[in-house]
Amino acid sequence: MTTAIYSHPDCKRHEMGDWHPESPARLQAIEDQLIASRIDGLLEYREAPAVDVEEIRRVHTDGAIQRVKENVSALAASGSDYYPLDADTMLNLHSWDAALRAAGAAVAATDAVIDGEIENAFCAIRPPGHHARPSESMGFCLFGNVAIAAKHALDVRGLQRVAIVDFDVHHGNGTEEAFLNDPRVMMVSFFQHPFYPYSAVLDSVPHMVNLPVPAYTKGDEVRRLVLERWLPALNAHKPEMIFISAGFDAHREDDLGQMGLVEADYAWITQQIMQVAREHAKGRIVSCLEGGYNLSALARSVVAHVKVLASLD
Repeated sequence: MTTAIYSHPDCKRHEMGDWHPESPARLQAIEDQLIASRIDGLLEYREAPAVDVEEIRRVHTDGAIQRVKENVSALAASGSDYYPLDADTMLNLHSWDAALRAAGAAVAATDAVIDGEIENAFCAIRPPGHHARPSESMGFCLFGNVAIAAKHALDVRGLQRVAIVDFDVHHGNGTEEAFLNDPRVMMVSFFQHPFYPYSAVLDSVPHMVNLPVPAYTKGDEVRRLVLERWLPALNAHKPEMIFISAGFDAHREDDLGQMGLVEADYAWITQQIMQVAREHAKGRIVSCLEGGYNLSALARSVVAHVKVLASLD
């Protein structure tokens, strides 16, 4: 059994301007660090297919889908470089293809894990997804890659219960909204608060254990919350598969957040998730890249995460 890395060159062609922190350089930094760490040869690399739009429709409205597709088409006709969906989420000529590959990676990895071809997977993809609401793209995100994959596992592959773990520094508001009324999905997260996207903090929905923490929270406090809040909820839910929204912008070197995690914290969190997956889900995990904007910290953290997934550390 192996750990697979899913990606596609189209994911590097989507870009939002030289000034934008969510850049193609993020994927290149990850690729370079996997090679430098000498674990790339121990992983299976798979090319992400383009997702069928019907899969996106399980999570997003036709209006949200068409706004991305049609405005990318309009760019080709107008000769413009970018179309702004909001103040910090832009489209370029390649954004539609990149979004299809990003969601396609998550769905293909889900199928491969359920079919027993691989034990788990990390999807090195962009654009990210956890802010994309069912009705609109936002926050660097076009479509909810993890939400789409989770829906596929439930509605197409017939799983009864899944879990989504989100350790990005920002609240995964889009994922939360997609499953707010679906108790088949247990979502657990921590996130800096108050902070973008300034979404409501829910404390009365049993299958949403999304924990706000103040700026400058360090790894020891996050580990306590994982042990005291996440793990009891996950073990009670007994997920048949676990999806990870793997954002690494809670790292202490990342200027887009103000938290204090380091690589060892991401490795430890991954170990806890894997233990839950071994106990309840036959080890089945699909992890998808979300945030992480300091290139060095991002790449080192991804390697720490993947080493644990691949049982190399």
